[in-house]
Amino acid sequence: MTSTKTEASIAATETLPASDRRVHIVGAGPVGLFLTALLQPVEGLSVHLYEKRHEYTRTRMVQLSSYLVADSVESYSADHIDGDNVFAVFDPPELDEGLAFRSAIPSDLMTLLQQWTLGFCPLNTIERSLSDLIDARKSGTVQRTAAVVTPEEAMTMLAPGDILIDCTGTKSLLRDHLIPGSGEGNGTNTLNIRLEYALVVAFLYGQKYDCNEYCKYTKNLENPQYKFIPMVQRTHYDGSVTHVTGIVNITAEEYEAMPSRFDGQWLRDNFPAAAQSMDRFIDKIKEETHGEILGDLEIIRIPLNLYRARNATSRQWRTAEHAGHPFATSPVFLAGDSAIGSPYFQAISLGFECAMFLAGLIAQPDLPRRDMLDRYELYSYKQWLRVYMRSKMIKHNKNLFESIDNRDALLDQLHIY
Repeated sequence: MTSTKTEASIAATETLPASDRRVHIVGAGPVGLFLTALLQPVEGLSVHLYEKRHEYTRTRMVQLSSYLVADSVESYSADHIDGDNVFAVFDPPELDEGLAFRSAIPSDLMTLLQQWTLGFCPLNTIERSLSDLIDARKSGTVQRTAAVVTPEEAMTMLAPGDILIDCTGTKSLLRDHLIPGSGEGNGTNTLNIRLEYALVVAFLYGQKYDCNEYCKYTKNLENPQYKFIPMVQRTHYDGSVTHVTGIVNITAEEYEAMPSRFDGQWLRDNFPAAAQSMDRFIDKIKEETHGEILGDLEIIRIPLNLYRARNATSRQWRTAEHAGHPFATSPVFLAGDSAIGSPYFQAISLGFECAMFLAGLIAQPDLPRRDMLDRYELYSYKQWLRVYMRSKMIKHNKNLFESIDNRDALLDQLHIY
């Protein structure tokens, strides 16, 4: 009898009247703010956004991928590395559904997306723009709370039928709580692949500068070990200034010996060989285009990890056995870096892409919660396959590039038939 009652209590929250729907979004980074802006106009929905930062301070330059504003399947799959993956992973109706949701995005939000796909933009500019857009709408459907939320508090604040979305980033608040019997820090719900360690070098250049693969090769000819590699389409000309972002591969030992953030002079003083490689590349840019670096180099050292949550939702809790747990009657979703982390400047675009799909599911009041959970799990897994294949291809191409003048090393990287 008890089992029947608990199953009935879960079933009762499968669909709720539109006027009773409430969404909690924990984490007000770009993906949390973007989700809030997407859900804000949805009729009968209220959104509670929890943000721990009082101001937006991250100045890292980012550029969103053009597929976020694609208006056709062809433009969605235009990337020469990613295009085949899209058609291999997604069925045509899934692609059509995504394009249909894009066409329904409010014009004020779509205008921002279109701007951010054109060129570089500081991360905090994206965050401020989204925050200002939410406030300017004056819809009365969004409540914002400045607070650090613990996993226990997140569970306590849920009423049956509420939706909770974790947008807290790499060190996700709830990722390792989505499997019954798991707990914080045990990593049972995380698959992590370390691709390499790298320096991310960003600078402003006072002339127009474009870089393709041939440019990367010729400007690295004198660099036997460290090769500075600007990302294709990551050099963006803005008025009279080019924003350049590139990476330099380093060892695990070098990574451990470096601070998290530093400038060009620190690198020259402490790791002169790596600095010389970078400076040679920049000097060749200057010879070619007769410009100068504006300001100093901004350098961070990061592990380039590719990871995913094995479960991107709380669907494992929705059984009679766990009916007393808040996650049994209140669906939980991971979005952004909480769900999937991808290197090579892909993460924010992937986070926005998954946020659009999730918002499209939540906007359907008659969609059963079980279907919502299952569909988001499948979609997240397909996006993982897509970004996994793309990241592994980028890494493989980088390995080939770094061995291109060493025949034996190059052949060692090749696996033909």
